[in-house]
Parts: sequence; structure tokens; C-alpha cells
Amino acid sequence: MSFASIYAQWVTLHSLVVVCGLSTYAVMSHLFRQRRHPSAAIAWVISIALFPYVALPLYLLLGTRKVSSRQTRRLTHTVVGAAPHETNFEGRFHALAEALGAPSVTSYVGLRIHSDGGEALSSLLSVIQGASHSVDVCTFLLGGDMLGQQVISALAKKSVEGVKVRLLIDGIGIYLGGKLDLKSLRAAGVHVQLFVSPWRSMLPGRTNLRNHRKMVIADGNRLWTGGRNLAAEYFLGDPASRPPKTAWTDLTFEVTGDLAKQGQVQFNQDWAFAAKVPREGSGRLSHTVSEHLAANARRAQWIPSGPDQVDDTVYALLISSCFSAQSRILAVTPYFVPDTTLLMALTLAARRGVQVDLILPRRSNHRLADIARHAALRELATAGAHIGMFAGMIHAKVVVIDGELALAGTANLDERSLFLNYELMVAFFDSLAVERFASWIETQKRLTTVYRSKSPRFLGALGEGLVRSVAFQL
Repeated sequence: MSFASIYAQWVTLHSLVVVCGLSTYAVMSHLFRQRRHPSAAIAWVISIALFPYVALPLYLLLGTRKVSSRQTRRLTHTVVGAAPHETNFEGRFHALAEALGAPSVTSYVGLRIHSDGGEALSSLLSVIQGASHSVDVCTFLLGGDMLGQQVISALAKKSVEGVKVRLLIDGIGIYLGGKLDLKSLRAAGVHVQLFVSPWRSMLPGRTNLRNHRKMVIADGNRLWTGGRNLAAEYFLGDPASRPPKTAWTDLTFEVTGDLAKQGQVQFNQDWAFAAKVPREGSGRLSHTVSEHLAANARRAQWIPSGPDQVDDTVYALLISSCFSAQSRILAVTPYFVPDTTLLMALTLAARRGVQVDLILPRRSNHRLADIARHAALRELATAGAHIGMFAGMIHAKVVVIDGELALAGTANLDERSLFLNYELMVAFFDSLAVERFASWIETQKRLTTVYRSKSPRFLGALGEGLVRSVAFQL
């Protein structure tokens, strides 16, 4: 057989593989309604066309973006005291959030925003140690350091005392925090579960969908949540570690009441999915809503986002809120890689005179995020927004809109958090809570320097584009 005929057969076979790969992409996208940003779709198509033997297996492994379907959207209750035609900011937010599948507005008691890592740690240990019948912990990573050991010891002690303790760790995040002594936890009776382990639970297409939610719930009524993972750098640091860990600036808070009950239902759902067991209780967040909210009740709304939601909940609510803003948008995030729509919502707000303040670390712990953010920052700065660069690492995730809304929780303002990760945010509506979060942001703002945009050279712009289109789309 001649070389020409062998080459022709190879080309024919290669073309068949490419066609099969593109057909697989098209069919799966249609069947599972995998809506993607155009640049992400283009990246997958080009990758499959040029490198089918690598890109197609990666797509089958990582390509799924949603595990929920429109047919499984949860029914929600009407917001008590909010008429369907209500036109104020809070009423519009509630209506949109519920239309996207979020639970109804509920009440909470005793909001405590932690001023620093020491207070956050004290609150965390208090929640664990104060539990009488159950402690549930969900975290992206648990450090194999002094802080992690402190948490492990506290959980083991409660389990030995007869308290039911469950620990849910992301299946990838568990490898990022260092070596963990999970054997001692299990020996003490703690139930430990990995959320979609890449080695033990190879669910088709879901390996790239990580659980970034962070919450500690005691007795189903006391909730500790926010941006902090359970490792030393998120609290007080660890100078004795190698290399030494400096303390980051982060934001967590504690509440009790019905909002904590919604957190408990969320944990039960995530645990059931990870452990492949039936959900405890009703399994529906909307069922935990108070039937009647007092006129002076402190109001909040649990906002889950991620592959288990039909829509991109946090993303949609952020865009709607930015377009509704009248006076100010304050935001803190460690990574700022928005898509074009969210960036447009922020820039248009700045251009129409809304005070837009964005706080970022001057240098984060993810170099790719730092490279990818500059195009968006240049556009935002040109529109008149104030961008403050924080001297150290700031890992908080919070957005304040006017005096109407404070969104705080685990979601970063980047495409991975908004479109791929399992995240949670809490929307606060009472003016006192909103101002307390705004005050926390203003305190951090005083520690920043102003971002000065510079036009990149050709290679720099090319590198930024490649990082944005590949690393943060796929």
C-alpha cells in the first residue's frame, strides 16, 4: 500500500473523528441545554476540530455545566407582603429571584459580621462547640495546618459527645489544603463525604463542577458562612508553616433563625447528592419560609447558584441589580473576570453617574486571574469607576447596591463562580444590615491604592485574550 493511500485513509478517519466530535458536542449541548458564553462555545468547537483526540475526552469529562433541568425547577411561595405588581427595588429583586428558582424571603436574627480572622475563628468554634444535636460543615478545602487541625479536633470532640457531625469537602479542594487526618475524624464517628471525587465518582462531564459553598450549621438554627475556607491563611495565618502563611482579609458572618434553616436544607441537598442517598426532610428550600413575616422583621433571601440550579441565579440577579442601581455599587472580590454582559452593566452604571467602587487584591493567589482581569478593569476605569487595589490578599465576596441590598457569600465576580461552581449568596434587605456591609467595604477601601490602567502591548493583549478565552471559559 502506497504512502498516498495510507495518508488518504488517515485523513478520512481523522475527518470522521472530527465530525463525530462536533456532532457529540452539538447533540449534548442541545439535549442538556448547556447554554454557554459564545467565546466558550467557540473555544470548544475549535479545540474539537483541531485536536479531537484530546479535546473530545476533555469535553466528555469537563463539558457539563448544569445538572438540573427546567422540568425540576422548584415551586416557590409568593413573598409575604409583596404584591405581584410591586415596583420597589426589594420587590423586584424578590420576584426575579423566585422566578429563577430561589427560595422566598425569610427572616433572621442576630447578624454578626466578623471584623477580622480572629473574630471569625472565635465565632466558628462557638458555633461548633455550642451544638447540642447536630453540626454540619461544608467547605471547599480544609487545611492540613494548625487551623485545620483545630477544626478537626473540635468536630471530633462533638462527635464523641454524641452530636451528629457531618463534614462535606469538595472532591478537588481536599487536595489543595494539604494532608488531612481524616482517619481520626472517622474514628471519632464524624461522617466525612467528598463532593464529586474525581477518582471515585467519575460522573460524566461533572468533574469541572466544584462545590465552592462554605457553611457551618449547628442544630439547624445557627449558621456561619461567607468566603473563608477552613485553612490558616483565611483566618490568622501560620508563620510556623513552610512556607509561612500570612493572614488574608476575608468576610464571614453568623446568623440564626429561619435563614439558618434554609442553609440546613441546602446542606442536606448537597450531602444527598454527594453521598447518593435520599434527601432528609422535604429537601425543598422554599418549605422553610415563615408563613408570616412581621413588618419589622429582618429580611434576607437565600440565593443558591450553580449546576443544581436551572438558571445562573447570582449572575442574573447581579446584572438586574446593577441596571437598577441609582446611587452606588460597592463590590469586593478576589478575582474579577466578568463576561461582557456583567461588565456592560457595571460600566453603564458608572457612565450614568452611579458611584461604582470595586476592590481587588493588587496580587491574588491566582496568577491567571490577575492576567485575565486587566481588559475589564481598563474598560471599567475608563467609564469612571473607582478601582481600589488592596495591598494584601483580600478574599471577601460582597456587593452592595444603593441602600437596598447587600449580597454576601461565596461567589466571586468571575466566570467560574458565576457559571460553573456551586455557590451560595445571602441577600440582605434591611437598611441596618446593608449599611453594616457597606461600612465594612469602606473600611477596606481606605487600605487601597487607585488602579491606573495602561494600554498593553501586542503580546500582552494576546496573552490576556488567551487566558480569558481558554482558562476561564472551559
